[in-house]
Amino acid sequence: MTSSAPVRHIASRDNPDYRLWLRLAQGRSGRRETRVILEGEHLCRAWMEHMGPPLALIVGEAVQAQSPGWIKPLWQACESARRVVLEDRLAHLLSQVEHGPAVFFLVETPHFALPDQVADGCLCLDRVQDPGNLGTLLRTAAAAGLTQAFLSPGCAAAWSSKVLRSGQGAHFALRIHEGVDLLALHERLAVPLAATTLEQARSVYEQDLRGPCAWLFGNEGRGVAPELLDQADWRVHIPQSAGVESLNVAAAAAICLFEQRRQQAS
Repeated sequence: MTSSAPVRHIASRDNPDYRLWLRLAQGRSGRRETRVILEGEHLCRAWMEHMGPPLALIVGEAVQAQSPGWIKPLWQACESARRVVLEDRLAHLLSQVEHGPAVFFLVETPHFALPDQVADGCLCLDRVQDPGNLGTLLRTAAAAGLTQAFLSPGCAAAWSSKVLRSGQGAHFALRIHEGVDLLALHERLAVPLAATTLEQARSVYEQDLRGPCAWLFGNEGRGVAPELLDQADWRVHIPQSAGVESLNVAAAAAICLFEQRRQQAS
């Protein structure tokens, strides 16, 4: 990989930039960061495709030396960004996965203003706390054609490393709003609000889902908060065999969203 642009090499764990990247990658602060570390070929290429060059491209020495085919266009496309080569032991410490090439993006977390009106289908999440569930929900929503997600306070941090890995690039196909007062958001909805619940609910297969709606899914253990459920225009449930625990929230969302997609395609 050759370029006239200067390339920085870091070999010390005490380097202040590296210490920041390590803290961001490990999510140790417990707060929602304005910058995040993306790891791996898939997430970095997805960011580049949707968002453009990162603040910094960071690679391990072995990746630079081996120069796999996919890294060359990524390296060249980041000429306008900082490009850093890490000593391999530092790259290994920065990595949050066991295997895979040491390639990372440092990026600014996208921020979107709340729309005045929500007229298209969207995802509303009430206190979904598991990062794996949250990432899967975002990935499912993007796959089903939704373009916005509204996350209440109490949800896992959408841009944490675990949610990013689970989302597999869905973050870049969605406008994600965090810390949203879902009760207040209801006033902006120009589409029906559909909530999943077992109480006074209709089978999702009997509900007319041909038009857009705002899908509301709740906390893994407690479901949708009662005050939010009271706002729902539609209450739906997924029929299942008796004597079996209710479905995981991410699995339930996949069934609902793709039942709607099936109806809209028919």
